[in-house]
Amino acid sequence: MQAETPSTPYERIGGEPAVRKLVERFYAHMDELPEAYGVRKLHPVDLGGSADKLYMFLSGWLGGPQHYVQQFGHPRLRMRHFPFAIGEAERDQWLMCMDLALRETVDDEALRQELYGAFARLADHMRNQGEA
Repeated sequence: MQAETPSTPYERIGGEPAVRKLVERFYAHMDELPEAYGVRKLHPVDLGGSADKLYMFLSGWLGGPQHYVQQFGHPRLRMRHFPFAIGEAERDQWLMCMDLALRETVDDEALRQELYGAFARLADHMRNQGEA
């Protein structure tokens, strides 16, 4: 009997432990890198709640369990982020942290590039400053 090939990005990345590790590394970079200060200051001092919500969101967004939807309803990401001034600098800082986290946690180059592209589109969609 042949084992099934993982089909969703959630399965391909390694499921819950891998998503948790990605989120952990992402927020570690945001918290530690001076060049991420602009996006870091948009978050609370304690990143625990933000990390929990990002983990829940990413689980569903990547094709795994819909933890965020079950607890909070539809993500409505742009609406939830609208109170925060998010321009190109904040988008780029967020993406820098996510890129570093992806490089540390996702060994599959094709998957890493696929995820980075999806994150880049998502991050750009969150911008609400400096738009034409």
